[in-house]
Amino acid sequence: MTTSLVAFAVLLALVFLRVPIAFAMALVGGAGFAALRGTDAAGAMIGNAVFETGMNYSLSVVPLFIFMGNVLAASGIAQGLFTGADRIFGRMRGGLAMATILSCGGFSAVCGSSLATAATISKVAMPSMRRFGYHDSLATGAIAAGGTLGILIPPSVVMIIFGLLTESDIGKLFIAGILPGLLGIGLYLLAVIVAVRINPALAPEVSAPLPISQQDMIGVLATVALFAFIMTGIYGGLFTPIEAAGMGAAMAVVIAAVTGGLRRAALWQALIDASIASAMIFAIIIGAEIFSNFITFAGLPEQLGDLVHQFGLGPWTVIALIVVIYLLLGTVLESLSMILLTVPVFYPLVYQLDFGAGPLANPDDVLIWFAVIVVVATEISLITPPVGMNVFVLRSVLPDVPLMTMFRGILWFWVADIVRIGLIVCFPIISLWVLS
Repeated sequence: MTTSLVAFAVLLALVFLRVPIAFAMALVGGAGFAALRGTDAAGAMIGNAVFETGMNYSLSVVPLFIFMGNVLAASGIAQGLFTGADRIFGRMRGGLAMATILSCGGFSAVCGSSLATAATISKVAMPSMRRFGYHDSLATGAIAAGGTLGILIPPSVVMIIFGLLTESDIGKLFIAGILPGLLGIGLYLLAVIVAVRINPALAPEVSAPLPISQQDMIGVLATVALFAFIMTGIYGGLFTPIEAAGMGAAMAVVIAAVTGGLRRAALWQALIDASIASAMIFAIIIGAEIFSNFITFAGLPEQLGDLVHQFGLGPWTVIALIVVIYLLLGTVLESLSMILLTVPVFYPLVYQLDFGAGPLANPDDVLIWFAVIVVVATEISLITPPVGMNVFVLRSVLPDVPLMTMFRGILWFWVADIVRIGLIVCFPIISLWVLS
């Protein structure tokens, strides 16, 4: 236990010193493994981690889903989603902010990337909200928070990685994220209503709905069709979740070509961006694999299980403590790194918890429920200072809006997320009902 805790302390120190998380995890994991087993064994372990990650067929979904999201972002589909959502909420106070949340949810359903969702929707929603007199705090808060839905609503790259780490059914993980994702949209909409009720200066009394063009309607229909194609293919047995990434990417290119929204230069840029993002993710996965091998060999998962039994902690107490740990880690770690770092430690412990009868009687269902909890906690980390990756992505797109203004606007949605994770923990059926 002492060895593992020292390793985590060194890792966090390196992160604070701005060492890239991928290299920090690889360095600490490799050095720790060498201290326990020798340099030859450590070298062999590192080599295997690099080779197996690079050759892992299941990880091919990562660049494909990222590419799909980039193509959709460049094809103008986001504009259609935003305009269509504004037709629903346009005559309500805060309607454009609510339309932003809904369009983020729709774009997430075919994108799978939180950062891409926030960056894309901001280019469409922010000019409209400013034109109608929305305060920058509410506008940027809605965009940053809405973007977090990209890692929960299927298809989700983070869910896929969780499934690979725990050898869970990726199809079941996808479907388990649907209701919590819809719950997130609903609570975010409620957050906007409450915010403008308490502080009317955040939004104008009424903003006329934006006119919807034929091109916008095509964007809405294309998004719905692509989501239906992916989910029907997966659950209809036409292709696996891994094959769905390739089919979705190909269909996104076809849709973009038919609608005329994608030029050759934009397609090339989508390929480059997908390659860069995939290289970064693979580097983090390799680093996490090296660190995970060290932690596992050091016996941390088993030692945590022994502590739980020694102190007589009940399963609900363990889950509550894990949620608190995730919320704390989210203030200092980037979301994907946090999942890759902690899931190999926590999931063996959670799998052994006995919740008795009810929806959590099956350990496999416990793991799926835990996946949703982890992803929602990770969503919260994306808008929690001082890291808050979505906020910094938004800051790069909107450099004239101060960070403090963005974080003030996010507070309403952060509270909504805390309520959501509380509901998901207390009522597991929210995640498991669709599977029953």
